[in-house]
Amino acid sequence: MTREIQLPFERLFDTAPDAMVISNYQGHIVLVNTMAERMLGYSRAELIGQPIEILVPQQHRDGHTLQRHKYYRHPRTRPMGEGRELYAVRKDGSMFSAEISLSPMEVDGHLLITSAIRDITERKQIQKTLEQQAQDLMRSNAELEQFAYVASHDLQEPLRMVSSYAQLLARRYRNQLDSDADEFIEFMVDGATRMQALINDLLAYSRVGTKSKTFTTADSNWVIQQVLGSLQLVIKETQARLSVDPLPILIADEAQLAQLFQNLISNALKFRRETTPRIHISAKAEKNEIIFSVADNGIGIEPQYTERIFLLFQRLHSKREYPGTGIGLAICKKIVECHGGRIWVESRQGAGTTFLFALPLEPNEDSLPST
Repeated sequence: MTREIQLPFERLFDTAPDAMVISNYQGHIVLVNTMAERMLGYSRAELIGQPIEILVPQQHRDGHTLQRHKYYRHPRTRPMGEGRELYAVRKDGSMFSAEISLSPMEVDGHLLITSAIRDITERKQIQKTLEQQAQDLMRSNAELEQFAYVASHDLQEPLRMVSSYAQLLARRYRNQLDSDADEFIEFMVDGATRMQALINDLLAYSRVGTKSKTFTTADSNWVIQQVLGSLQLVIKETQARLSVDPLPILIADEAQLAQLFQNLISNALKFRRETTPRIHISAKAEKNEIIFSVADNGIGIEPQYTERIFLLFQRLHSKREYPGTGIGLAICKKIVECHGGRIWVESRQGAGTTFLFALPLEPNEDSLPST
């Protein structure tokens, strides 16, 4: 190596962000950089001439010597972080997690090995913390889903009894008591009815997260026809006009897909203007996903609310204007995300709304329900 090349090389070597250690065929250290001194706690004079095993934890040194001889017989470049769990040891005896790359080179007919050592202790701690947080979050979500299911299920029976007797009071004693009593009974019936709807929606929301069913081949055209059949009374009542483009076949939970379409179409029928409701359903393939669209000519949504509407219990209108529990779109979001997709809305106040959701053509294994 000429001096013109050697000088820049030495500067680059010495200022490298990783600890750099060069050893010879006998496994003795011949050169180290400044970061190696800083990371390992040795001076250059203390390291040069020492066996490379001085940087290996005591319990692994014999094995490392054997591996080193094997490597020297067939040297190859080994990139950083090749999936090995490695440790290095400092002068004070403390160990740290490390990523180590190996690069063989020949200088004046002699084989030298450059080892780049990177301390990944902080990264592994962050990774461990994130994994723990992910596990805690999964456990918390599972507990919340179970709680919501049990609470909703256990509330059904007493509420059904309250609702039944409230309706019985309304039928038997309406106009037989004073006007205040009639009003109180009406409030009781209305409250029980709304609470029942809320519990049913909470139950539906909690069930989405259980992932108890496996994904199968689902024909979106058939799903839409079933949904429109179940909504035929409200469609006839509102005189809505629906158009549906040919839709694709995909891998999904058919029941959840039906619930998703039903919620979005019901939403379009509910938030309509005085004009005839028009709803158009379409889909297009884009890269590795299918983007579905449910567009209407309804009242629209102001831009600042387009994220908020997918949260639980978020309402933009009073119950008197538009009845509902504020859970329908949250269920839609949860269904889409359980399928590994995403959902969003494009709208303008008074100019209609288009709900779009993208589902992967081949769901990721992480998004598939467990059997």
